Amino acid sequence: MAWRMSTKGADGPYQLQAAIAAVHDEAARAEDTDWPQILALYDLLSRLSDNPMVVLNRAVAAAMVHGAAKGLELLDALKDDARVAEHHRLDAVRAHLLELAGDREGAVKHYRAAAGKTASLPERNYLLAQAARLSSELRPMNERE
Repeated sequence: MAWRMSTKGADGPYQLQAAIAAVHDEAARAEDTDWPQILALYDLLSRLSDNPMVVLNRAVAAAMVHGAAKGLELLDALKDDARVAEHHRLDAVRAHLLELAGDREGAVKHYRAAAGKTASLPERNYLLAQAARLSSELRPMNERE
């Protein structure tokens, strides 16, 4: 189901966020997500909101549409943004995109950095598990046994 702009007036950030959530909800699996539509919605939202989390989420959507390199390029705009530069989500997203790009060592580094920045124990455990999974995949087969 494609989201359409309102004909009764300007759509605001809350309507766009709801539309993004609705598009995500329509997909049974992440692979089934209409990423081009989500990217288009984030493009609109980024014009209305100077929020680093919008930029972060837009980078993920761009990576899903155009490849991990594009997402990583968009993340670089946030490295000097004091509102998010030390936030664990920036490292977590960078780790995920580096993993998608095939840079497992870089991904491990950023998963660990993200784990060290979050106050949430479940998030920390998840991020450390991701780093451990990739670290074990980096070891030669004879060292895994």
